[in-house]
Amino acid sequence: MPEPMTPVSFPPAFLWGAATSAYQIEGAVREDGRTPSIWDTFSHTPGKTAGGEHGDIAVDHYHRYRDDVALMADLGLGAYRFSISWSRVQPTGRGPAVQRGLDFYRRLVDELLAKGIKPAVTLYHWDLPQELEDAGGWPERDTAHRFAEYAQIVGEALGDRVEQWITLNEPWCSAFLGYGSGVHAPGRTEPVATLRAAHHLNLAHGLGATALRSVMPARNSVALSLNSSTVRPVSQGPADLVAARKIDDLANGIFHGPILHGAYPATLFTATEQLTDWSYVLDGDLAAINQPLDALGLNYYTPALVSASDAELAGPRADGHGASAHSPWPGADDVLFHQTPGDRTAMGWSIDPTGLHELIMRYTREAPGLPLYITENGAAYDDKPDSEGRVHDPERIAYLHGHLAAVRRAITDGADVRGYYLWSLLDNFEWAYGYEKRFGAVYVDYATLTRTPKSSAHWYAKAARTGTLPEVDEVF
Repeated sequence: MPEPMTPVSFPPAFLWGAATSAYQIEGAVREDGRTPSIWDTFSHTPGKTAGGEHGDIAVDHYHRYRDDVALMADLGLGAYRFSISWSRVQPTGRGPAVQRGLDFYRRLVDELLAKGIKPAVTLYHWDLPQELEDAGGWPERDTAHRFAEYAQIVGEALGDRVEQWITLNEPWCSAFLGYGSGVHAPGRTEPVATLRAAHHLNLAHGLGATALRSVMPARNSVALSLNSSTVRPVSQGPADLVAARKIDDLANGIFHGPILHGAYPATLFTATEQLTDWSYVLDGDLAAINQPLDALGLNYYTPALVSASDAELAGPRADGHGASAHSPWPGADDVLFHQTPGDRTAMGWSIDPTGLHELIMRYTREAPGLPLYITENGAAYDDKPDSEGRVHDPERIAYLHGHLAAVRRAITDGADVRGYYLWSLLDNFEWAYGYEKRFGAVYVDYATLTRTPKSSAHWYAKAARTGTLPEVDEVF
């Protein structure tokens, strides 16, 4: 049960953290045996990323991790969520590990523990080894089995020191943006492959969770992080409600259905029956996917607003996931996305903390008794240093205050939310947006790679130290 708290404070054991991912920060893409991932290939393909930018250097965390951990300690963070580069550990996506790659993560974990920071490992944050994509990628069943092998390798290497594990980060993005709209690696635009990929990502989670538990102490927590969407219909009219259900199935039910409940939504099958017969869901798959979770991670940025529309009118979706003439929503050609109201971040995403509260309460109902973590939440703004080199970002402070207040309100309403990971610790390579969008609480000068904590970092540090939210206009 959640711990008692006053209206202005979080529970004493609440975990205050920050998050990153390997390809976005590490760099060193050709060092110590690492081979290309799909994001190396995609980002070096002309026209795929803003300015043709890539993660070859990123913010050079691979060589600067000790300084970055010291920075986390200075900010009083209690936890750090990072991902493992699969192709740094297992370059071909199969076979024995490269110990030099594992050694980097061993050193990182040791450094975190020495500073009193809890490591949280994400096994997969979108960087599939290119050789596995060449063999068909996530639409192919074998990729799920390769992931389980990889999970066991990393679990054996780090499971004695890392207690919090996340199998997959945002499998929706891997499947629907990677194989549907093509705005993410590997850049394919194949509706049926999208649905096949989603199923095999689910299977990878289940097999990976089982593999982790086979080699780790029982005390360790196994979870996954979903970017479940708060989907709202424009009206309560029957057609708009059907449209919202379609998107909810494709954004949410396609993952939490089998993972939490052991079944896909029947309405998902109905909406996609013209595309696929789902014959790739084999006997035993749903039982393999429906492994008990120790926690669930929720990533939230902005809600979705949808209505019914004639297929000819729907066109490219204004759904906040990049510009593409290809829909990431197979079977939902009759659904139209609308701009949600309110102020916006530099991503063009509306700022709506009520969507986070709604999401938390939904999963409190979907999975009663399952601890929740907010494993990503944050905002991009056009941050610039002032004449004295300081970076003031009052918009981000207001964003964090609003969303953390929503988390606190959910706890008051009975949700068992155990922690919050700010996205992101550092400005970094923001996928297809290159280096244009800055999500970091710490400013990175990309010419010198100098790190400068923004005002929001100091604001968040005070929240972490005190367990209460500073005022939005407090000076840092």
